Amino acid sequence: MLRITIAQLNITVGDIEGNVDRMVAAARQAAAEQSDIVVFSELSLCGYYPGDMLDEPEFMQRVEAGVAALQAASATLPDLHWVVGTPTRASGPGKRLHNSLLVLHGGQVRLSYAKQLLPTYNIFDERRHFEPGPDVAKVLRVGNAQVGLLVCEDGWNDHGADYVTNPFVRLRDAAPDLVISINASPSHVGKREQRHQIFGGSSRRHGLPILYVNQVGGHDQLVYDGASFAAEPDAGIVFEAPRFVEDVRTLQFDNGHFSMGDGQAPAPVPAEGIPTMEFYRQQIMLGLKDYARRCGFRQVVVGSSGGIDSALTLALAAQALGPENVVGITMPSRYSSSGSVDDSVALCRNLGVQLFTHPIADLVAGYAQQFGQSFDQPLAGLPLENLQARIRGTVLMEYSNAFGHLLLTTGNKSEISVGYCTLYGDTNGGLGLIGDLYKTEVFALSRHVNAQAGRELIPQAIIDKEPSAELAPGQRDVDSLPPYPVLDEVLKLLIEGERLSTAELTAAQTFVSTLQNDDAGRALVQRVRMMVARNEYKRRQAPPILRVRPRAFGSGRQMPIAAKYV
Repeated sequence: MLRITIAQLNITVGDIEGNVDRMVAAARQAAAEQSDIVVFSELSLCGYYPGDMLDEPEFMQRVEAGVAALQAASATLPDLHWVVGTPTRASGPGKRLHNSLLVLHGGQVRLSYAKQLLPTYNIFDERRHFEPGPDVAKVLRVGNAQVGLLVCEDGWNDHGADYVTNPFVRLRDAAPDLVISINASPSHVGKREQRHQIFGGSSRRHGLPILYVNQVGGHDQLVYDGASFAAEPDAGIVFEAPRFVEDVRTLQFDNGHFSMGDGQAPAPVPAEGIPTMEFYRQQIMLGLKDYARRCGFRQVVVGSSGGIDSALTLALAAQALGPENVVGITMPSRYSSSGSVDDSVALCRNLGVQLFTHPIADLVAGYAQQFGQSFDQPLAGLPLENLQARIRGTVLMEYSNAFGHLLLTTGNKSEISVGYCTLYGDTNGGLGLIGDLYKTEVFALSRHVNAQAGRELIPQAIIDKEPSAELAPGQRDVDSLPPYPVLDEVLKLLIEGERLSTAELTAAQTFVSTLQNDDAGRALVQRVRMMVARNEYKRRQAPPILRVRPRAFGSGRQMPIAAKYV
């Protein structure tokens, strides 16, 4: 029998010393529970993903000092094996580093395994820094068990579609009793079920129990949900750690089966995870908490327009950080309705958030007057509309600079996709909470936030009102864009395509196919396609966006600005 402790930790990229402290604390807990093995996530020592920090001259010196510190700690816990993820130096031609797994025991490195499959798709770019490891299987005897070891992507190619080699087959041929896979698997809607399908299928095909350990926490745009799990060949997924929180717990492994540290059977694992809207809420909250904490912010500020996007952003920020750490600013212009101001007041009262009022009509008038004097032409139309957004963005940045608050931008994926936003205006900010949610999802999540709270946090008047930028008399979003239920289905197909879930892909394909049955529908789809293409320059200058869907703007979707799009 083996006792194995899963250390699902919230590691900070680059904080070698702090990460060592967290890992040592988890190892001591494992030793106290008489574990044989403690398992950390991929690149747990330096955090995933350090990017070009790996190229800095002193970075690997700090990493190697961290490895030495872990070795020294392991010498004080002589009965415990530590499975650690870290960069290591490579020898020979190619890149100078490996993405490695080390097994420490009694102050020594008992095993070293270099990741073979280095992903370079979607958000990943590991081949930029690492050299693939050799095509070998690594198995270590711990007690009476043979333990096979993998690093993340090495276990994701068992279907053989993405790489020439399949490390899982080689490992199977080494006949381990158990496979431990260390991972840094970022979360998006449907990702949990995808992991279970892939690794549960591998466990069944190869007749191998698998322990999958993941990291947790927000890192820039990406959020890692933890949800470490165990799979058995006949039973499928038999254990799952909590999502979105750190978790250190011990399992027993005996005769091919997992049980809890006290020998009891694990709780049944549901096939479906938390509902989509609750997933969005928890993912965004953790992403904001960690982004603010790691960047040194305690408080945030949001421009409150009285519309649905700023309302949802304020509500999520208040839930994540506490309402006392959130400030709203309403900035009425001559075109703002009294209802929008009143709705902002009601919203912030419901949330317990402080709201300031900063009218901009006089500022807009001053700019317009000086523009006319300087350029002998009145300021009107789109330039005047954009000016209002830019003045609001300036006011928000003034507040951020003066009081040290992180400015949250409020754009949604539908509007960002087609450029329905103003550079240096409503695109200002340090982080976007809802920029990976389509507008229809913004409405759905707003309703869910109210339902989850058991009361009306976001006033129903905001949810019910017709979307408008309120930058011109009588302005409505549908004057410039297709209705959002139509636009969103077209955008899903154009931006995410086959990365959508089967249900979403089928729905979008059916909708767009029907839409293109006539000339008007075909023209609409082409118009949206060109709007997406022509506004890449805006997205390139936008703040980072918390990723919740399979393909987000930023690191996940990389398109040229200066190109010809059909």
